[in-house]
Amino acid sequence: MRRAAPWDHPAMSETRVRIDKWLWAARFFKTRSLATDAVAGGRVHVDGARVKPAKDVRVGDRLEVTVGEATFSLVVLGLAEKRGPASQAALLYEETEESRARREQQRELRRMAPPLGADLHGRPSKRDRRRLEAQRSGSRRRGTG
Repeated sequence: MRRAAPWDHPAMSETRVRIDKWLWAARFFKTRSLATDAVAGGRVHVDGARVKPAKDVRVGDRLEVTVGEATFSLVVLGLAEKRGPASQAALLYEETEESRARREQQRELRRMAPPLGADLHGRPSKRDRRRLEAQRSGSRRRGTG
């Protein structure tokens, strides 16, 4: 007896789904609002073009998704509007070999990099501590003043 593919499920039989719903269902983002913010912020591209959260994604589309420091290059294999188990979510897309190799290389570089504050000797000064916190947060702090 043939095991049904997850996109054969009635909830996954749509021909197109909003990109923000698909990213949430495929478990790239924990909430749908985070997925919407990522799409609106330009961290998601469909077939090389920046899109809006209401853009429909279809089977065969190529996506570039940036989550944190990791960038995923994907091909959409299935559609889902509802979030299911991670095992089903993994069947909705296929990551390209180049993307997988690039993420592995970045992970290795982070592992080999010296830890933050390794250049300090002893207890950090207030100025050093602020510099370290800015590096940790990726310089997301806004200027004060």
